[in-house]
Amino acid sequence: MRLEVDDLSRPEVGALLVEHLADMHATSPAESVHALDLSGLRGADMRVWTAWEAGALLGIAALKTLTPEHGELKSMRTSGFARGRGVASGLLEHVLTEARRLGFERVSLETGTQDYFAAARRLYERHGFVAVPPFGDYVVDPSSTFYSLVL
Repeated sequence: MRLEVDDLSRPEVGALLVEHLADMHATSPAESVHALDLSGLRGADMRVWTAWEAGALLGIAALKTLTPEHGELKSMRTSGFARGRGVASGLLEHVLTEARRLGFERVSLETGTQDYFAAARRLYERHGFVAVPPFGDYVVDPSSTFYSLVL
């Protein structure tokens, strides 16, 4: 698996993000979908990485700068054919390493409470994330759960 900084220009990346947004809207109420589209991921406060193997896109992850000390994990997604191969863990570990390198003291995230998101919640908990109240601009929402990891 090769991880690289991504400029979001490749069609495979756009297609994976369209799939990601469609799944988020299919499993969560519209007001509880906080996934970003391509334009949101292209913001100056974003860093995006993709995972590749033999020319195939395995997954994507992004890190949003909230403050100089606090980052938010965004757009974690593994391609369907690559699930169960450790892609998400590899991407998450890479993002956390980069967050430390950038001087972040904490990384937080929002994910869903529905069964669809159970694997994601287990992934974050295995990597040391703990449940926290809403952070940043988020508010209490029965369809959202919030996690944070002190680096």
